[in-house]
Amino acid sequence: MSAPNKEKKSLSLMGMFRNRCPHCGKGHLYVKKSVFPLSKCLKMHKHCKICGKQLIYETNNGPGINYALTVIIFFINVLWYWPLFGLSYKDNSVYYFLASSIVVVLVLQPWLMRFSRSVYLYIMMMFRED
Repeated sequence: MSAPNKEKKSLSLMGMFRNRCPHCGKGHLYVKKSVFPLSKCLKMHKHCKICGKQLIYETNNGPGINYALTVIIFFINVLWYWPLFGLSYKDNSVYYFLASSIVVVLVLQPWLMRFSRSVYLYIMMMFRED
């Protein structure tokens, strides 16, 4: 009985990264598969096209998770920036690090917003009993 649960958890985790329905793992969450155009990158289906499960519970899904992911990206930037360029309080390297981190976060923001909504929806589905 433990094998099906393991399979379902891995399917859920992979589905979260692929922006798939948390219930069936096959239907797409977003109307557009690409984040471009940016004005339509967060438009979600109201119901899964495969299983019919409701996908929109609130109009503003995951703003706290988006903030957390943005902060995590800032800290992950240290992992590649520090070994390549070094960080020191004696020169301007901290400012260069902050500037490069801001650029990385701005470039990744459309994907972070989508991913944060997916994470939020997966968490909602875990605790919801529809």
